Amino acid sequence: MPKSKVVNFLDSHQVKYVIISHSAAYTASEIAASAHIKGKELAKTVIVRTGDEFAMAVLPASYQVDFELLKQATGHESVALAREDEFKELFPDCPVGAMPPFGNLYDMDIFVAERLTEDEEIAFNAGSHTELIKMAYRDFERLVQPKVIKFSAR
Repeated sequence: MPKSKVVNFLDSHQVKYVIISHSAAYTASEIAASAHIKGKELAKTVIVRTGDEFAMAVLPASYQVDFELLKQATGHESVALAREDEFKELFPDCPVGAMPPFGNLYDMDIFVAERLTEDEEIAFNAGSHTELIKMAYRDFERLVQPKVIKFSAR
């Protein structure tokens, strides 16, 4: 399989990471079970619409986006879950639902749930439904420079 955009980015910044292959999975809980990763360490990427723009909300797989908290924390008048048909063209290098949480590679704002920052390592979709990338959270934060806010709930 050719290198993904995120793998090339990590390599160019000399970041240590591990690629974890797993059987095809599409939901966060299926991915966590298939890859034997705890739900709190698996970061899921949710695409949201903030007015006329799209943004990434990244949170532990075992949590859900609280849209009211996200709206308040970002200061946007409206924040809603984006539909797949609205954003699939923004990610030509990966299938819908397998987007890695690197908004900087897709010219998008990225919001990270405070809870995710408590993990030493995080794992996330590597741009496919059969691979994850696991890396140090501090490296992820340094490269992506997300806005860390409280917007998730169990």
